[in-house]
Amino acid sequence: MTDMNPGFFGRIGIAFGAFFGILGNAAFAGRVQRLREAPLAPEAAPDVSPEAAPVAPQPPKPAAAPVQPAPSALKEASPVAALQLLGLLQRDARFIDFVEEDIAKYSDADIGAAARLVHDGCRAVLREHFSIKPVRGEAEGTRVTLQEGFDAAAVRLTGNVVGKPPFSGSISHRGWKVEDTRLPKLAPSHDASIVAPAEVEL
Repeated sequence: MTDMNPGFFGRIGIAFGAFFGILGNAAFAGRVQRLREAPLAPEAAPDVSPEAAPVAPQPPKPAAAPVQPAPSALKEASPVAALQLLGLLQRDARFIDFVEEDIAKYSDADIGAAARLVHDGCRAVLREHFSIKPVRGEAEGTRVTLQEGFDAAAVRLTGNVVGKPPFSGSISHRGWKVEDTRLPKLAPSHDASIVAPAEVEL
């Protein structure tokens, strides 16, 4: 059987034979050229028993995709409280009457006089049934810095919003938050959709 890995002196003999064979035989020279340009064949793996064969390393398992939390169901707000507040604003400030009135035919002086009455009534309703405080205690125009993790529900960024916190800017509006609500209790039979009953003068 021909030795597939000849020693140093064996390779010298092969080299001289190949040298003169290439010079004297064009076909042989072509086969040598093709052999030189062909990719090397992988070496034969040694014949080992299954018991002695090394265990091939297993490729790492792909990381499990993070489980995305299911989107929370939107909570539907009950309209009863909103209807109740609208009824209070109508009762004490004639709010719906003012908004539904076509004011194009009135002068600015007439509109201003009516708006003053609506304003006074709305303020009375808010102060009687709600405790309202500013979200930010600083005065408007004050420079503030919002650090990472600030409450985005309590502070809305406006203007040129670029990059990540911290953000520095001026307070253009302090915001409002309700700390307490004191709406009247309703009887089960009360129809909150009637925010103002019709009036019949006898």
